[in-house]
Amino acid sequence: MPINRVKDIVILGIVGDSASGKTTLSDGIAAILGTDRVATICTDDYHRYSRRERAALGLSALDPRANHIDILEQHLKLLRQGQPILKPVYNHHTGELDAPQYIEPRPYIVVEGLLGYTTRAMRDCYDVKLYLEPQEELRVRWKVQRDTTRRGYTREQVLESLEKRREDSPAFIHPQRTFADVVVSFSPPDDNHQESGARLNVRHILRPTLPHPDLTPLLEGAGQAGIHLELSRDRDGKPVDVLEIDGAISPERAFRVEELLWRLLPEASHLRRSVGRFADADNREGQSAPLALTQLLTAYHMVKAAMGVHAI
Repeated sequence: MPINRVKDIVILGIVGDSASGKTTLSDGIAAILGTDRVATICTDDYHRYSRRERAALGLSALDPRANHIDILEQHLKLLRQGQPILKPVYNHHTGELDAPQYIEPRPYIVVEGLLGYTTRAMRDCYDVKLYLEPQEELRVRWKVQRDTTRRGYTREQVLESLEKRREDSPAFIHPQRTFADVVVSFSPPDDNHQESGARLNVRHILRPTLPHPDLTPLLEGAGQAGIHLELSRDRDGKPVDVLEIDGAISPERAFRVEELLWRLLPEASHLRRSVGRFADADNREGQSAPLALTQLLTAYHMVKAAMGVHAI
């Protein structure tokens, strides 16, 4: 659990493979909590080498050897203690390292990236830990979309990069799944495998390492379509709760779920925001109810941690 914790600072970790939805998720969480109260740290900024240098060395960005893991660990400890950091900056457009950025702690800190749970000391700095594992074909589509529209790559270059990283993901990224409090998996519906936005289903594996909200009122009475909660077992055989939200959930049903979650957070009702926003394949803004509810559930844990509800 977190050590040397400053009472008024809560740190959320979001880890997942490249283009797994980390930034989209964290943006919505910041909107709920208030962007002026949230500092977001991307661990990509801790790349040790430029893109050109990594290529020459035969290293991918997923390899811890290509990143300043020790400095990231040090910075997380400083933020945990309420101290500012001078964060490095990696420019995804140029592939170069830019001037560092001065970051002061805020009440909520979101740390998102590839390698956030690599060491025990880093993991001890978080109050809440998420791991994102979208269906692999969906993640590839997201990566192609993002890297060709926002980072200047061709489709062929993106696919080549994925091939080069084929062994790095299971070696360095996937093992971090075991340390998460919540594992979030987006996937297309059975009747539309090409869906990549608003109608994606989402599955939450809720581990008992956090006190999750009581969602049983969602399962009582009529009109339960669109959401399902059951006791199951994780890959390691340990018991977990599994929450599934259907991408086809009706707006009325989604609104009732959202209202229940806000009622569980009366101390944060002033933070209500419109969330669940994402960029589609044409870079147009869309909105997803499962994404919005995922962001709200995560914000719930952060607010409860700030109140001292989560054991330290």
